[in-house]
Amino acid sequence: MKNKVLIIDDEEKLRKLLVRIISLEGYKVSEAGTIAGGEKALAIDDIDVIICDIKLPDGSGVDFAKEVKQKYPLTEIILLTAYGNIPDGVQAIKNGAFDYIIKGDDNDKIIPLLSRATEKVALQKKVNQLEKQLSTRYGFDTINGDSTAIITAINLAKKVAPTNAPVLLTGETGTGKEVFAQVIHWASSRSNFPFIALNCSALSKDIMESELFGHKAGAFTGAAKDKKGLIEEAKGGTLFLDEIGEMPLELQPKLLRFLENGTYYRVGDATQRTAEVRLIAATNRDLQKEIDAGHFRSDLYYRIAVFSIPLPPLRDRQKDIILLANHYLKIYNAKTTKQINGISKDAAQLLQFYSWPGNVRELKNVIERAVILEDSPMLTVNSLPYEMQECAIAASPENGYSAFHLATVEKLHIQKVLKYTNWNKAETARLLDIGLATLYRKIEEYSIK
Repeated sequence: MKNKVLIIDDEEKLRKLLVRIISLEGYKVSEAGTIAGGEKALAIDDIDVIICDIKLPDGSGVDFAKEVKQKYPLTEIILLTAYGNIPDGVQAIKNGAFDYIIKGDDNDKIIPLLSRATEKVALQKKVNQLEKQLSTRYGFDTINGDSTAIITAINLAKKVAPTNAPVLLTGETGTGKEVFAQVIHWASSRSNFPFIALNCSALSKDIMESELFGHKAGAFTGAAKDKKGLIEEAKGGTLFLDEIGEMPLELQPKLLRFLENGTYYRVGDATQRTAEVRLIAATNRDLQKEIDAGHFRSDLYYRIAVFSIPLPPLRDRQKDIILLANHYLKIYNAKTTKQINGISKDAAQLLQFYSWPGNVRELKNVIERAVILEDSPMLTVNSLPYEMQECAIAASPENGYSAFHLATVEKLHIQKVLKYTNWNKAETARLLDIGLATLYRKIEEYSIK
C-alpha cells in the first residue's frame, strides 16, 4: 500500500512541483493551499506525512504542527520555510514536527527526509498494532464471566492495576490467578517492562534462591558464571510469585528485605544490588493458618497482602460455566478445524451440575478433550469424561430422578466434594457450609458410597 502524503502550500507552482516530484517516487499525494484545506484532507484520508509551509494565509504551520500531533499522533509533519528562520525551526521541533527544510535550496533533501518520516510512521503503526494485540490477549475483556463473584474480582483488579501496590491473589488451584496477574501488569504503567513469573512450589530452597536473586560464579558446584536473578530480569516490571505459601521459610526474610528497601544479594556475592519491581503473589493456601503453624512469616504476609483479591471457585460461578464452555469451544474449534456449533442440552446440564474441583483449568481441559472426541455438530454427553457421564446415569429417569430434580443435584454435588476431599467428612462439611451431622444424614439418605 502506498504511503499517503499531503502537501500544504499557498504557492501553487511550488506545490505542483512537489506533487510531481513526490508522486514519481511512488507516494500517493494530495494537496491544499491553506490550513483549513489541509484539515479537510486529514479528516477524509489517513495521511502518513504532511509537508507544510510555515507561513500560510490562514495561520502558522508551526502552530498547525502542534494541532496535528495532538489529533493525529501517528502522522509526521515536515515544515517548509523560505528563510531558514532558526527560532521557527526550533519551535517546530518542540511542537512535534519531524523536521524542517528551506524552500528551493533543499529540494534534493525532500525525498530522503520523506523516506525517513514514512519509515517512522510504519514503525509507529506496527508498535500500535502490537499493543492492540497485547491488549486483546491480556486485557480485562479476556476474563470471561457475568457472575457477581468474578465481576467483583475484576473491579478490584481494575482499581489496583494503575498503582504500585503489592497484590495477593487467593483462591483454589485453577481459578485463574496467573491470568489476573498478567492482566493487572498489562493494565499498569509497567506494561512496557517485563512480566516475570516463578512457581514457588516447583523448586528446592537452593535453586529457588538462585533463580530469584541470581548467583556469582563459583558460589556452588555448577555455578560456572555469574547469573542474573528473576528480580533483576523483572527490573521496572512485575514479578509474579505463584504459590508463595510454599516458599521455604529460610528464603522469606530475604524476600521481605527486598520488598522493604529494594536491596538484595546474589548467592555467593557480597555486592549489594538494587531493583525496583512490583510484586504480585498468589496462593491456594490459607496463609493465616500457615502463619499459625509457623510455616509463613507474618511480617512478609502483611507486606505482600497490601491489596488482596480473592478469586472465586467455578462452583460459585454457575452462571459462567456455559459462557466459559462456549468460549473454549470456539478456541478449540479453530485449533482443530472442527465445526461444532454448540453444546447439547444434556451436556450443558452436566457441565452446570458438575462441582469442578479443578475450576476453570479443568473446564478448559474438558472442552479441549470433548472437541477432539466429538464427531457430531453438537458437543454431546458422550464426549465428556466418564466421571461426568456417571452423573448422567445417576440422573436418568429409570433411577427415579430427573436431572433437574433438586435431590439429584444435591447428591451429585456431595459426591463430588467428598471425592475432592478424599472423603474427609469434616472438610467436606466445611466446604458445603453444612453441619457434620447434616452431612452424615445426607450420606445415609442418598446411599452415597
